[in-house]
Amino acid sequence: MMLPECHPPASLLLATDLSSRCDRALDRALILADEWKAELIVFNALELPAMPDQVLDWAHGGGEPGAQAERLREARRQLDRAIRGRKVSAAIQQMTSGEDPSDLIRKVADGAQAGMVVTGSGSNERFGRFLLGSTVTQLAKSLSQPLLVVRERPHGAYQRIVVATDFSDASRDALETASRCFQGQPLILYHARQAPLSALGEGAEGLAAAHNECMGFLAGCGQPRRPPVQPVIERGPVHTLLASYVRRNEIDLVVMGSRGRSGLLGMLLGSTAAQLLEWLPCDTLIVPGVGAPKT
Repeated sequence: MMLPECHPPASLLLATDLSSRCDRALDRALILADEWKAELIVFNALELPAMPDQVLDWAHGGGEPGAQAERLREARRQLDRAIRGRKVSAAIQQMTSGEDPSDLIRKVADGAQAGMVVTGSGSNERFGRFLLGSTVTQLAKSLSQPLLVVRERPHGAYQRIVVATDFSDASRDALETASRCFQGQPLILYHARQAPLSALGEGAEGLAAAHNECMGFLAGCGQPRRPPVQPVIERGPVHTLLASYVRRNEIDLVVMGSRGRSGLLGMLLGSTAAQLLEWLPCDTLIVPGVGAPKT
């Protein structure tokens, strides 16, 4: 399979509640939209009001169409303040619904034909619990677009990018997406080899075998990349090793597939998804496999 020579996404969907918790995701989305000359679509779900004056207004009929329109105007004002002076286009879509947040995001992203979904790592509110609950897992399983979960405060374009691999087709999709989105940037192809219990004594031979498999994986991608991909192979459990590698090497972004043949990427389908994302001290881009089933 050839690494594609094509453009980054033409549009980005930012899922945000427009609060301070999501400022980092907004800043990153603005940087990417500027870098890729992409349209930025901001999605915010109207929920029950949180501030005392809003609660009182809602209790006295603030749910009427006029009040809803005023809340939309206030969200628009917040967005305008956030992007003031930036050369990007932005739109805002709101809806009041009892649906699950991941369903809302998926529908809006599909309807807007967004090329990537961006969100932040907040806390307990509906659009802020991505790393602490099941929303990110559901998005990783159901989105047809790559999902960027922003943790760190942006300080410019991504410079040090790791693509996590278990040499599966999902890993190849992740590598292709990274190459498409971050053209000209060096990429590190990272593999953590967790030997089975029957092979605990394996040493250099196991790492050599993994290195050969890595070279075969890159060769199978076909087209040489410039700058070339740098392979890194370590031995042990991926969630601890990868987090440590990210810290030691000041990695900005980890790219991974949402499905894989082993424990590395397959974790995103199970209960350890939130754990893995919480361990990583950097932003994470989750790439859906081509033709991956939706749930």
